[in-house]
Amino acid sequence: MIENQNTIVVIPARMASRRLPGKPLADLNGLPMIVHVWNRAIEAKIGRVLVAAADLPIVNAVRAHGGDAIMTDPQLASGTDRVAAALAIRDPHGNFAYVVNLQGDLPTIQPLDVQRCLAGLGNEAVDISTIAARITDAADVANPNIVKAIAPLSDEREVAFARDFLRRPGPELGPVFWHHIGVYAYRRSALERFVKLSVSANEEERQLEQMRALDNGMKIAVVRVDSLPLGVDTPADLEAARLMLKAGRF
Repeated sequence: MIENQNTIVVIPARMASRRLPGKPLADLNGLPMIVHVWNRAIEAKIGRVLVAAADLPIVNAVRAHGGDAIMTDPQLASGTDRVAAALAIRDPHGNFAYVVNLQGDLPTIQPLDVQRCLAGLGNEAVDISTIAARITDAADVANPNIVKAIAPLSDEREVAFARDFLRRPGPELGPVFWHHIGVYAYRRSALERFVKLSVSANEEERQLEQMRALDNGMKIAVVRVDSLPLGVDTPADLEAARLMLKAGRF
C-alpha cells in the first residue's frame, strides 16, 4: 500500500547546464529555484523529500532553508541514476517502496500533479508512472523539443498505459496529443532494475530515457493532468517563472 511512511520524493539537481549554468541556485523572488521545487514537493504531502545533489553548494542551499539534501557522485550519467544513488546511501534497507523523481527545474509544478503521478502506481501492473497534459497548439505538436506521450488518454480516461514516446508523431496518432512532463513515480524494485539496464536503441536514437523502460518490457502508466509546469532552461524561462510565482499562477 502506498503510504507517506514508505514514499519519498527525490529531486536530482546539478549546477552544470548547457543553457543555464547554476540554475538550481538561480534566484526566484528571493529563494533559490531548488528550494521552490523542494517546497512544491513538501506541499504534495506524499512522503519524505530529499534533494540528490551533484554539487555541495546545492546541498548547502537546501539545508540553509530547512531542507534535506545529500551529495552524490558528480559523474553520474542522469538524474535517474542520481536518485537511485541517493536512495542507496540514505535508505540501504529499502524502507521506501515508492519513489518520485521530481526534476529540479520545475518550480511551478502543481503539488496535486505530483500526487497524481504517484497515484498511477495504484495499478499493480504498473512499474513506472508519469504525467502528461493535453497539447492545444499545433505548433507544439510539430516542436521536436516537446516530447509526446502516446497513450489512449481522453477527457473520460485519466490513466492509460504508454504505447510510445515521440518527438515527431505522425498524424495517424492524433489529433489529440499529450505533452509529456518529466516527473516519474517508481516502485523501488523498478527503479533499481531500470538503472542497471543498458541504454536501449530507441533511447539512444531519440535521446529519451523512458524508452529504455519500454524497450525492456516495463509498464509505464501515463496520468492526465490539467496544467503544464514551466521547465526552466533559459534566462527567459527564469524570468517567466519569477512572474508566475510572484502572481501565484501555478
